[in-house]
Amino acid sequence: MINKRLLIKNLLAHNDENSFYDKKRKLNIGEKEGKAKFLKHICALANSNPKNNSYIVIGVEDEDNQIVGVDFFDDSKIQNLVNAYLDNPPLVAYENIPFPHLPSDKVVGLVSIRSQGGIMCSLRKNIWKYYGGTVFFRDGSISMPKVFDLEIKDVNSEIVSAIESHAQNNIELTLDGVFDFMSSRKDYNPAYKVFKEYFVVCWAAKEKRQNGELYYSRVDIELINEHVKLFYSELDEVSISLTDNQFKIVEYVQLGLQDTYRYYPLEEVVITFKDNASYDIERKLLFEPPQFDRKTLYHLYNSNNTLIEKLKNGILLSKSEEKDILNLPATYLICYFNDFSEAKEKLEEAKPYLKTYNDSVYMLYKESIRIVRKVRYS
Repeated sequence: MINKRLLIKNLLAHNDENSFYDKKRKLNIGEKEGKAKFLKHICALANSNPKNNSYIVIGVEDEDNQIVGVDFFDDSKIQNLVNAYLDNPPLVAYENIPFPHLPSDKVVGLVSIRSQGGIMCSLRKNIWKYYGGTVFFRDGSISMPKVFDLEIKDVNSEIVSAIESHAQNNIELTLDGVFDFMSSRKDYNPAYKVFKEYFVVCWAAKEKRQNGELYYSRVDIELINEHVKLFYSELDEVSISLTDNQFKIVEYVQLGLQDTYRYYPLEEVVITFKDNASYDIERKLLFEPPQFDRKTLYHLYNSNNTLIEKLKNGILLSKSEEKDILNLPATYLICYFNDFSEAKEKLEEAKPYLKTYNDSVYMLYKESIRIVRKVRYS
């Protein structure tokens, strides 16, 4: 089993990027240009190294290979992006690898690329300034479109195999990883479990009981052997369950009207450990918006609009309206989930007025916006 931290160090030891390895300060696939360049590099690396893995290391300074780290990145959409834009797409995985010297909220991103059977990969459709049908190869450290022969030449297998062989795990590194985790997170009852006599998972979290149920926030989960880390913030609320073969995390959002709130499942993440010393991490969206009586929602929606108009015009609120405004962000959120098409825009328009009204209302606004973004992203 490859120790991903050692693998990154071995890749960086080559200093210059080449035909099986690239490095980036950060990854930006939220914009068209960044998405296009990422797909270009994936295509070029897959074609230039058809019989072995290629890698992109994220969070490294280009000039001196200094490991500076990046924020955690949700990898669940990477393969879908590659499949949508590339013909004969390679298998692509993104992993968040922690390093001891980095702050706790920073990791190094490792993108692994594996060509499927040495079949030529090409751009399926136009994106940014690249045309559909283009085939990219690596020319040293540069990904370039090229005229190609039907046969892909393999020149890197021995080099990549040697790098990977020098990154194999050992018991000392595993134990060191467990001890480091247990020591650094002793404030939140750290625990560990061994799966399939090989994989060690450590986790620590802040406990919260709600209506007899146990939830967690500020969650750190680390698959020690692979140096893969999952993280949930102080604002997130999750449940954790274990079997002999699986580690399951379910994330929840709290929604409701007029002080009657419930937890609703948002997303499930399951780490499944296999007998052949391999594992899978699968994510599944669980969210189903709660439905409420539409007459009640229309009444509350119009009341919200009236409150915002009063704030806009500097009109003082009555005692009952001061109580109602505390429910305003959550009410707009529920209306949005019940197909009130303008509810989200109304909530966003209310931001400056809620911010100047008082801190408590503004914090409730920020929590509602956070839930909107989380549900839309998932």
